[in-house]
Amino acid sequence: MRKTLLAAVAIALPMLGSVAAAQETVKIGYIDPLSGGGASVGEGGLKTFQYLADELNAKGGILGKKVEIVPLDNKTNPQESLIQAQKAIDAGVRYVTQGNGSSVAGALSDFITKYNERNPGKEVLYFNYAAVDPILTNDKCSFAHFRWDANSDIKMEALTNYMKDTPAIKKVYLINQDYSFGQSVRSTARAMLAKKRPDIQIVGDELHPLLKITDFAPYIAKIQASGADSVVTGNWGQDIALLLKAAADAGLKVNWYTYYAGGAGGPTAIKQAGLDHKVFQITEGFANVDHKASQDYEKAFRAKVGLSLWYPRAVNEMRMFAAAAEKAKSLDPIKVGKALEGMKFEVLDGGEGFMRADDHQFFQPIYISSFGEIKPGQFDEENTGWGWTQVAKVDTPQTIVPTTCKMDRP
Repeated sequence: MRKTLLAAVAIALPMLGSVAAAQETVKIGYIDPLSGGGASVGEGGLKTFQYLADELNAKGGILGKKVEIVPLDNKTNPQESLIQAQKAIDAGVRYVTQGNGSSVAGALSDFITKYNERNPGKEVLYFNYAAVDPILTNDKCSFAHFRWDANSDIKMEALTNYMKDTPAIKKVYLINQDYSFGQSVRSTARAMLAKKRPDIQIVGDELHPLLKITDFAPYIAKIQASGADSVVTGNWGQDIALLLKAAADAGLKVNWYTYYAGGAGGPTAIKQAGLDHKVFQITEGFANVDHKASQDYEKAFRAKVGLSLWYPRAVNEMRMFAAAAEKAKSLDPIKVGKALEGMKFEVLDGGEGFMRADDHQFFQPIYISSFGEIKPGQFDEENTGWGWTQVAKVDTPQTIVPTTCKMDRP
């Protein structure tokens, strides 16, 4: 009997230790691709969140507790993401963050919403830093889901407003990834261009498999044959880098209107193609924004991480998480979620943003920038000597779009 009791205590002590450690740590499950075609952006995101955790920990953590990022490789696969989410929850994670792939985001939001319904008192929140399918804050909205990136409708509204005032645009080719986000970019671009510039011809409309194409030469040949002067694409990860590389190899000279040309490999391909200020990107910030605080942050981030800050929105996310916990005086996910609702916040790149309570969509200033030669002293990308230059800015009030969200709240 005594031996059995001692054995039970020996088993229990490590378990108690791990529970105590979990109570002293704020664990954030980072569920994104760390292998496969999306690995380059996933690794960059992981390094960003680890940097942000270090930043918070240097200031005492969140409510005095250390912040820990728990990396979980989902291979950009929705089903694998659910396995990783369950693994995170089993390890005591109450907050997860993800960004790459709206198909993944939809699966995660649905899974966590149902988990919370089945497990009152053990709820989890999902912080979305980059998955921009509008449905996530419309018909599929959830109290458990908060998004810090502008959704694709917001981005396309701003992008097409810029394009409509560019008379040189006559023929547009659409090329996008064949899943919910790419399909949304395609349909919204068609609708908005038809409304704002009915004289523009859509001379091609292509969908391709997500993160599976290794040679975009056949697609570039179609764009060349179409006579397009401009391309609109929501491609990200290797799909934008390889698309631009194929354009460089073929000598294709068109204007590119993109969401994610600044991701890994994109700037190098643009420079190789000689597309000086012919590639445009819409983001919530970029390295050369005329704002001292964000430029100082960019300098410090590059010095430690060795990458550009691709995700200013991740900075806003983590800082707002800490602010919400302080406001709620709690790390309980429901209390933190309610504190986030309606929160106004000074964003990294300057200006005020806010988390709309109706649908948990964050609104903030957004920028259109072009990539090419820069002024001395400005930040370049991937050691190309070229960088991003602002061509337009949309202030927060002009980014607001309606929502169809009808949210059930705890």
